[in-house]
Formats: sequence, C-alpha cells, structure tokens
Amino acid sequence: METVVQAAAITVAAMNLAPGALGALRWWQVEQSAVFWRLVRIAQVGCGVLALVAGVAAASGARPDDGLLWLYLLLPVAVNVVAEQLRAVSAQTVLDDRELESADAMRELDEATQRSIVVQILRKEMGVMTLAAFVVAFLCVRALGVTAGL
Repeated sequence: METVVQAAAITVAAMNLAPGALGALRWWQVEQSAVFWRLVRIAQVGCGVLALVAGVAAASGARPDDGLLWLYLLLPVAVNVVAEQLRAVSAQTVLDDRELESADAMRELDEATQRSIVVQILRKEMGVMTLAAFVVAFLCVRALGVTAGL
C-alpha cells in the first residue's frame, strides 16, 4: 500500500505543479489561459482520487508510522474547497474596491473600465487557484516523507 500511496502523491503533486507553474506565468503576464483552468480542474480530480486512495488505505487497515500522513492526503481536498470559495468572492472584492454594488453597475462604465475590472477579477481568481495548486503540491511532497509503515 505504501507504493500506491507514494505513486498517487507524486502524481497529484505533478498534476498540481503544472497549473501552478502555468498560472504563475500567466498571472505575471496578465494573460488568461483556458489551459490553466482545465489543468486546475484535472488536478482537483486528482486530489479527490488521492483522498480515495487514503480511504482505501485506512479501510484496509494500513497504519503509517506517522499519523500526519492522513492529514497530508486529505488536506488537498480542503485546500481546493477553500480556494474555490475565495475565488468565488474575489469578484465581489474587486467590485467593492471600485465602490460598485454589483456586476450590473459595471454596465454604466465605459468599455475600457469594464475590461479592466474583468481582467482584475480573472487575475485575482487565477492567483488564488495558482497558490492553491502550489499548496497541494507541497502537501503531496510532504506526504511522501511520512508513508513509512503503510
């Protein structure tokens, strides 16, 4: 079971490093990327699979020498849930910064200002998900260090 958990952790770490690196690059360049969002969703599925692997390991009676392993294997799902919540409110924070009550209030602004707001919202969302991907990759790498005993 140790080998399966290690393989899953390495795979999910790599699956999260890809959108993390691409997201950091695109965030820096202030460019959107459809590929980034696809990679994020694929990486999130990987986190779910990692949690399932943890569940199977626990159900099979595997007991690691360090109980932190369970935390490292399950936290990626929690990190993604929190990141999605932060991503969801990022639009409102941008609107609040510009003292706009809602997205509908943007329609009264000129097109250049509207585009600026949209770019700011999308960049903030990308930043949140990029950081989450790096955190998940870190957790997966940490899991590799505590799989002994499975």
